[in-house]
Amino acid sequence: MGQLLLSYLPLAIFIFIAFAIGAALLLAPFVIAPNKPDPEKVSAYECGFDAFGDARMKFDVRFYLVALLFIIFDLEVAFLFPWAVAFGDIGTFGFWSMMVFLAILTVGFIYEWRKGALEWD
Repeated sequence: MGQLLLSYLPLAIFIFIAFAIGAALLLAPFVIAPNKPDPEKVSAYECGFDAFGDARMKFDVRFYLVALLFIIFDLEVAFLFPWAVAFGDIGTFGFWSMMVFLAILTVGFIYEWRKGALEWD
């Protein structure tokens, strides 16, 4: 039993060192950094303007639609590049699976278009 525990000693030392370094990095800013707060330093910063309004205010649905539009095109680009590189190796199954994927993204794009997310009034 002692030999088995001895074989785990390097792992235990590694975990102890990892926790010690993590704790040191978490505590170092509190010890090293100067703490001289002033009203300008602790004020809320919002794009160069003073904070206004309630943080729980409702956003226009167009913000969410723009985020959805970004995800649609981001996913499309992220999957189309590897697909195009491996196009010769994937065969007809890979081709039609990508067509189904693009059809699903097209449905999302049409939804965005109908909701007016592409109109910047």
